[in-house]
Amino acid sequence: MIIVAFLYFQNEKTLYFDLIKSNMQNTTSKISNQIIFSHMRGLNFNKEEYLNSKEYKIAFYDENKKKIFGNIDEKIDFSKKLILNEDFIILIDNSTVGHLGIEYIVLKDGSLSNKVEDLKLTIVLLFILFYSLISIIGIYLAKLFLKPIKDEREKLNNFIKDTTHELNTPISAIMMSSENENLSSKQIERIRLSANRISEIYKDLTYTFLENSSNKKKSELLNLKILIEEQMAYFDVLCTKKRIKLEKNLEDFEYKIVKDDFIRLFNNLFSNAIKYNKVGGNINISLKDGTFIIGDSGIGIAKNKIKDIYTRYFRATKEQGGFGLGLNIVNQICKSYDIKIDVNSQENQGTTFILTFK
Repeated sequence: MIIVAFLYFQNEKTLYFDLIKSNMQNTTSKISNQIIFSHMRGLNFNKEEYLNSKEYKIAFYDENKKKIFGNIDEKIDFSKKLILNEDFIILIDNSTVGHLGIEYIVLKDGSLSNKVEDLKLTIVLLFILFYSLISIIGIYLAKLFLKPIKDEREKLNNFIKDTTHELNTPISAIMMSSENENLSSKQIERIRLSANRISEIYKDLTYTFLENSSNKKKSELLNLKILIEEQMAYFDVLCTKKRIKLEKNLEDFEYKIVKDDFIRLFNNLFSNAIKYNKVGGNINISLKDGTFIIGDSGIGIAKNKIKDIYTRYFRATKEQGGFGLGLNIVNQICKSYDIKIDVNSQENQGTTFILTFK
């Protein structure tokens, strides 16, 4: 911008100079013509018309370079046609060829310095204006480009807080339940549930951050019905504690998939159906004709949030624990095996996930 401003200044200054020079040449040519015409016709030359001009100063000199009359006080170097100074321009014209005893017409214009100062001020103001505009645009673009990083940082901070909270609950339950040497069956059950919860958190974290996709386990043909029933047994205590009624309609269905991947997929969906369900609610599970459906009667998901439920760290509600990894993992697994996943949800009515195995 500084280079452009400098080049623009130099160009405009040159244009100003050329324009002033051209006007001065036109003026001296006009005066010279009037002097010659007056001399040839025997008329009086109206010098006052030019001496009183506000545009420039003028002086007339004889052949000996002595001033006849005029209002220029500077010493003139008649060897030059044009004298350029920072404050003024002096033009020397000798086209009168001695008519009326005038050999030289000297014209002085002092407007260049003022025009140059005005030009400098204009350029500085334009520079400040454009610089401010570019700065505002730059700040806006910087914020725009940094927003994803800021959002991810906030998500990461929230994730750390949520993880700490999620781990604190089962760890506290284990520590409180194991304070006595003689543990009751209720305390043992609480320890088991807390240990399972920590195990699930650990599996989700390792799958998301530590597992290397290039070292994936080999897929095998599995009966999904058997796997679902086995995993549901681990959640019996949670379902009983929340008085949730389970309805299942499972058919034998074989699908080629890594066992741990399907277990992780099912456990995240099933644990969410329990976690976000109401006390005394229902969970319906169906596996039929290559379609797996799991629906609950829980709090549901707002329509404007459904599009974001698979985003890592995103949580559609703050009512329950969690840190926004479960459905992200489910979505990753579905993409890996080309499993189509759909969701239907209404707030305070429930949520249904539909998985279609191709």
